[in-house]
Amino acid sequence: MSYGMAAALQAAVFAQLQGDAVLAGLVGSDIFDAAPPGAVPPIYVSLGPEDVRQRSDQSGDGALHEFTVSIVSQAAGFRSAKDAAAAVSDALIDAPLILARGRLVYLNFLRAKASRVQVGDVRRIDLRFAARLEDN
Repeated sequence: MSYGMAAALQAAVFAQLQGDAVLAGLVGSDIFDAAPPGAVPPIYVSLGPEDVRQRSDQSGDGALHEFTVSIVSQAAGFRSAKDAAAAVSDALIDAPLILARGRLVYLNFLRAKASRVQVGDVRRIDLRFAARLEDN
């Protein structure tokens, strides 16, 4: 096992989210690797932290990547954030991600946490996913 497939997974997840028409209808092109600097869009998606564990077996090298995708919204209430979170989840679950390195065995939804952040009407939903990868 190595961390060698992490960048390939991130690129595939990013491309999948950018190419999803439903998500684009909700957040436009505001999908980022990190929170944007300066003035932020009223709602955006950000790729977040990742934990990786070794999952090699008799068939070969592998890893389990648990990663977070966050939706941040300045709208009052959670509705727009939840709609975007549902679109992210729908775009990723069972998606045929093609990785530059490795092969996706499965991608599952693990959990979500919705919260208010800072002062005011900022809402955040953190979606946690698990992706099992095999190195090729």
